[in-house]
Amino acid sequence: MELSPLLVILAFLMCETKALVKLTPNVTVPAVIAFGDSIVDTGNNNNLMTLIRCNFCPYGQDFNGGIPTGRFSDGKTPSDLLDKLGIKDRLPAYLDPDLKPQDLPTGVSFASGGSGYDPMTPNYQSVISMADQLNLFKEYIAKLKQLVGEEKKNFIIANSLYLVVAGSDDIANTYFVLGARKMQYDVPAYTDLMLNSATEFLKELYGLGARRIAVFSAPPIGCVPSQRTLAGGTETHCANEYNVAARLFNKKLSAELNTLRTSIPGGKFVYVDIYKPLLDLIDNPQKHGFKFADVGCCGTGNLEVAVLCNKWIPSTCTDASKYIFWDSYHPTEKAYRALIIPLLPKYVNKFL
Repeated sequence: MELSPLLVILAFLMCETKALVKLTPNVTVPAVIAFGDSIVDTGNNNNLMTLIRCNFCPYGQDFNGGIPTGRFSDGKTPSDLLDKLGIKDRLPAYLDPDLKPQDLPTGVSFASGGSGYDPMTPNYQSVISMADQLNLFKEYIAKLKQLVGEEKKNFIIANSLYLVVAGSDDIANTYFVLGARKMQYDVPAYTDLMLNSATEFLKELYGLGARRIAVFSAPPIGCVPSQRTLAGGTETHCANEYNVAARLFNKKLSAELNTLRTSIPGGKFVYVDIYKPLLDLIDNPQKHGFKFADVGCCGTGNLEVAVLCNKWIPSTCTDASKYIFWDSYHPTEKAYRALIIPLLPKYVNKFL
């Protein structure tokens, strides 16, 4: 007898987390579809003319035999870890030239490393904007219709789980490091700009048929190794002003998602708090089985990211499981697991 995907996740949650999840009868999640930045980019940047790429060693050293796929980690990313839904083992990039038609009905990632809610952010990085990710999604819908027909296409689009992960590049790079928006906006005004763009994106995504939409908060971006190096002073403390901006944006985003949830028929917009769990990992690494929280595994761990984290850089660690961060910006697969797996019991019911 074939189990529904949600029966699979129920069994997993009861076994792995000891948490009981009430299951709504006859509910399935046919696909996972991701939008956003490098946290859920599984290879869409590989063939772009951009420096924000990672389809080379040592990226992927713990992924499927050590193959670099364009994932900004040593292994799997959050969108891959939703394999616990029983849908697929890993989420392919929509722009992967080896993507097969049979991959489409169970979901893909449209995310692009370096992208963000602020339209200026992807322009600076020469990556795929959130608006263009939606255009690719429209293309995907047309392909899906050709593949499975109108009725099943509508079912897949309406019942899939959508991940939206963005905001950290806006705050860290566009606003603080590059300073591209500082002359125009203070932090409250800039987080308003981010929120307005995020809201427009979510409304358009809903208009295309999406209903179950999980929106990740901004992380404690001031505590990632590269921002500690750039703005944390001689002691490389967490850059507090970055975290203040992230918390302000998160407060506004959470409130906006509550508004959307009550005002848009059938829309399940769920705010997923990543800020507090990741900060807890960073503040208490040993409690979670880590040794290093302020440097990444790659190279010195202070600034190496994307093209700077390469096979010629010396001293890349051999055991990434000791590190919360893989490079100076992105967590390791072990850290992602420590973040995502405990969140599943908390959020799964909100989509049922």
